Amino acid sequence: MLVTIFSSANLTPIVLSVTGSQCQRKYRGEPASGKRDKSENKWNFKKNLFFCKNKMLERILTSVVSETFQIPVWTLVLATVCLVWLVWDRKKPPKVVLPPVVEETVQNTSNEVITSEVNIVQQNKFDVTKFIRLKLKIFYASQTGKAEGFARVLFNEVVKKGYEAELIDLKTYDPEDDLAEVTTDTICVFITSTYTDGVPPEGTEWFCKWLEETSTDFRVEKTLLKNLQYCVFGLGNSLYSEHYNTVGKNIDKWLHNLTAMRVMPLGLGDEDVVNSKHGGIEEDFRAWRKIFWRKAGPILTGRKQLNQKVVEKKKGKCGGQCKCKQDGGKCSSDEEQEDEELYETTSEEEVEVSDTEDNITQNNTGVVDLEDLGKVMKKMKTAKVQRKAEEDAMSSNGTVERKQMVTPQLKKALEKQGYKIVGSHSGVKLCRWTKSMLRGRGGCYKHTFYGIESHRCMETTPSLACANKCVFCWRHHTNPVGTEWRWQMDDPELVFNGALENHVNMIKQFRGVPGVLPDKFEEGKQPQHCALSLVGEPIMYPEINKFIDLLHDKHISTFLVTNAQFPEAIRNLSPVTQLYVSVDASTKDSLKKIDRPLFKDFWERFIESLKELSSKGQRTVYRLTLVKAFNTDEIENYAKLVSLGNPDFIEIKGVTYCGDSKASNITMSNIPWHEEVVGFVKQIANELPDYEIASEHEHSNCLLLAHKRFKIDGEWWTWIDYPKFHQLIKQYKETNGQQTFTAMDYMAKTPYWAVFGAKEQGFDPLETRYYRKSKKDIGGC
Repeated sequence: MLVTIFSSANLTPIVLSVTGSQCQRKYRGEPASGKRDKSENKWNFKKNLFFCKNKMLERILTSVVSETFQIPVWTLVLATVCLVWLVWDRKKPPKVVLPPVVEETVQNTSNEVITSEVNIVQQNKFDVTKFIRLKLKIFYASQTGKAEGFARVLFNEVVKKGYEAELIDLKTYDPEDDLAEVTTDTICVFITSTYTDGVPPEGTEWFCKWLEETSTDFRVEKTLLKNLQYCVFGLGNSLYSEHYNTVGKNIDKWLHNLTAMRVMPLGLGDEDVVNSKHGGIEEDFRAWRKIFWRKAGPILTGRKQLNQKVVEKKKGKCGGQCKCKQDGGKCSSDEEQEDEELYETTSEEEVEVSDTEDNITQNNTGVVDLEDLGKVMKKMKTAKVQRKAEEDAMSSNGTVERKQMVTPQLKKALEKQGYKIVGSHSGVKLCRWTKSMLRGRGGCYKHTFYGIESHRCMETTPSLACANKCVFCWRHHTNPVGTEWRWQMDDPELVFNGALENHVNMIKQFRGVPGVLPDKFEEGKQPQHCALSLVGEPIMYPEINKFIDLLHDKHISTFLVTNAQFPEAIRNLSPVTQLYVSVDASTKDSLKKIDRPLFKDFWERFIESLKELSSKGQRTVYRLTLVKAFNTDEIENYAKLVSLGNPDFIEIKGVTYCGDSKASNITMSNIPWHEEVVGFVKQIANELPDYEIASEHEHSNCLLLAHKRFKIDGEWWTWIDYPKFHQLIKQYKETNGQQTFTAMDYMAKTPYWAVFGAKEQGFDPLETRYYRKSKKDIGGC
């Protein structure tokens, strides 16, 4: 084995070759042979090791670089280390001392406490504007609560990001005293909806009126709101084309006219999922918020400032030196300049332009630079051409992918109300009277008037969309609206099977429930009637006739309700067991006030629908909903409408109070008592010599006027012979519509207890009357 050692004189390495055992003894300081003294050997080993270390250190400290330069090596190493440290210290970034932080607590109008960090500016040391955080004031004007909900979503986002925020309802805000006092350290966000006929939400009229008058008053300085930084998001429905987002557009325009500075272009949320740019108003708002943070973020943190651009009027091309100017006349080149206007992005195209941001320069006041005007106009024209091409392609071959009627947010809202969504546009729900009759506690008014078995009735619709937004809608306007079918369409087989399956499954959930009668439970699993009146406008479904045929093939009778806005669909409708038309008002003004229809020609459509009803051979019904202070004083006009449709029956029902809803201004004062409904029906019966009061259902606050042809030998025949109807409809289909039938062919005798004036007041004596002690369940068909 080779062992390297150092000479004690000059640390010169000496290599020796010894055996393994000798090497171990040498290392331990032991002799090569003889007895070992362990303690002595250990001491010798430590002694030799310490001696070697000292000699090595002495050698290093006394060594020089060379014989020429008598500089110790350690001195050179130390100097090198110092030089490297000096160079590094000079090149490292200077240390920045952050300003002290002060905790500030602010309480907003919503009684929510927000704590924000405010950095104290020390101008004499360094610029800390990048640490400044501006405040936000979020204003909302809401009729149904949607705008308020959006405002709270943004408010929570703002607080989460650490900004100081304030949530303000425009109903309680005085713009005359407060708005002009807003300084540049605040960004104002306005989230507002548009109500019927383009009017502001209830309670915010003063704010809009003040803003409009101030912006147009020549006595008010146009720079009144020069320090106001703002942005606007409007909520509306493009199906109301004349008044689409009117309030949001106006607020944006009026603020801009008073020299307020736009943080970002106007955002428009569309409730119509078809026309909505992002597939629904919730998605529109989500997309707008992304743009908001991209635009407002740098301003809120002080990295960007909005400045008013004052555009000086330039002289004409001649520079004001032409002869006409010297003569006191008007320079022709100045006239050309005056005709030139800057493009203002305050329309629907504004968001589209802002989203592209494709090499277009737009200042903070929303004005596009003049050299980019051509690009903007070209993009707007291209967008319109593309939309027109998409509409043409959709109408010609349907290749353009259509959106679903029910968005995820809408589906969640409907399911919360107990609806079972079928496919992409249909729904089914269990009626409260179905539950009631399963327990033997009585049926609905259709049971009293027409003899249906309420526990065997399926309430469904193939179209959740509607063309009206009635003030008394007990669905609180959670369903979509539209004037035509522009969504994806499911096959009628899918709709039928899905509705039937969901209904039966809901019935099965009553197994074992206390009070449910076993025989009624078994019968309920086999529906015999279908009320196509759940929600929306079922007649809008393009395959409604096929859907009706599927119901009749299963011996399920059909009670279809329409809102009298689709006369052509009524004309082409296949025979149903009973066809309803909702007649909610008798004049054009009152119909607009109550139904709030989407069609511009709603009154003409309404009248034409009533006329089409008179040509249908099967049972037809006018359905009147009485709302006090809305339509209870129009008896003579109602009588005139009856002559147009000549219905077999007229149902008159008091409106049902469904609780407080921001979507409607109906209160308990608008709910008529049963005695009031009876009085109205008697008055209208006096105006209709061919009709009499045939039946009543006091529990539903409903009465039935029937044509006298259904009164045979002094007895009413308002009930329906359902087996006979299915026999007649089968013959009608087998003969391809040649063998027709009328309402008189499948009528049945009305039982004594269902006739008006009976002591039972329409309650089946075979059932057990149950009086609730708590609040009534809301529902019905």
